Amino acid sequence: MKVQDILHETYSALSANKARSGLTILGIIIGIGSVIAMVSIGQGASGQIQSSIEGLGSNLLTVMPGVVQPGRGFVSSGRGSAQTLKNEDADALEGLSGVAFVSPELQRRFQITSQVGNNTNSTVIGATAAYSSVRNVETEQGSFLTEQHNRSMSRVVVLGPTVAQDLFGEGNNPLGKTIRVNKINFKVIGILKAKGGSGFFNPDDTVLVPLSTMQKILAGADYLSTIAISVLDKELMPQVQEQAIFALAEKHRVDPQSPDFSIVSQADILGALTQITTTFTIFLASVAGISLLVGGIGIMNMMLTTVTERTREIGLRKAIGAKRKDITLQFLADNRDAGFAIRRTRHASFNSINHSCLRRVRGHRNYFRLLPSPSCRFIKPHRSVALRIITIAQSGDCKN
Repeated sequence: MKVQDILHETYSALSANKARSGLTILGIIIGIGSVIAMVSIGQGASGQIQSSIEGLGSNLLTVMPGVVQPGRGFVSSGRGSAQTLKNEDADALEGLSGVAFVSPELQRRFQITSQVGNNTNSTVIGATAAYSSVRNVETEQGSFLTEQHNRSMSRVVVLGPTVAQDLFGEGNNPLGKTIRVNKINFKVIGILKAKGGSGFFNPDDTVLVPLSTMQKILAGADYLSTIAISVLDKELMPQVQEQAIFALAEKHRVDPQSPDFSIVSQADILGALTQITTTFTIFLASVAGISLLVGGIGIMNMMLTTVTERTREIGLRKAIGAKRKDITLQFLADNRDAGFAIRRTRHASFNSINHSCLRRVRGHRNYFRLLPSPSCRFIKPHRSVALRIITIAQSGDCKN
């Protein structure tokens, strides 16, 4: 059977059973589309998380209170207190070789209100001047926090672009204006450049205040939430991490093998989050795969129905010498045109076909291409008992 015959007969079959073929194709399209969409969503989420983590800083080590316990998230209170990090710890880390900057931080969420009455609930971070270098943030308007602001416990803030828009609206300049953080007045001295972000942390939705102001005035606490360490070179990160563990363990008077703090790198955080997104992607793909399975079952059902309906036709083709592979190929292509040809020409005599009979089935030339040719090793028609019986029984139609 020629390829062009297969294509032509497949098209004829689809056209003859438009409803059944359309529903089957629709099921497959929905199934494949669902799998592709779900996998793409998972990969997109993984890529977004990766870019978000990389946007937090380059060559970054993060010191957090408590210990990392496998299977229980990143940080838990674990051994010791969850308030184990102090300002002195940050000072000790600055003296390590390979360290570029150290940024001690204390985070809280507060209700923030502007002079015009707008309010929002955002993350307020107590930070030092090193924060901009460690976290790769820049000011679009105004200035950043300085060491003088920390020493004098100044009541000044640097707003993220999202917070600035929520409080003052788009197009208004917040510089020099006053906002209230936890019912305490602060002066706006700068606006950060937009970095974008979503999920667990959005740097655009933050408010920066001097660390000393955060500890003494807003939070009333002398401990730190995190200490961010910027390493000079990526190759030095394991060495700096090991030095930091021993330095802090000695300062806290604990065993380095059982510390009351944790130091994680961007790779550690990214690996844990990637594992979560991978599991989520597999789950989504499995759910979408059900649609694909249903579509496949639909095709199986259609092929079974087609073969059952054409059992007699299969017997006739084998009787005139058609090979098994030709019949299989025909049904795989869902060839219905040959079936119509058989039914339209069932009164024709295969042994006494003449020009008048050919004119009656001229529209079904593809059927005759399936008949044995001299070059094929089919059973010869005149030796087929079944064909001779059919010929004798139906020969009267062509004579008429």
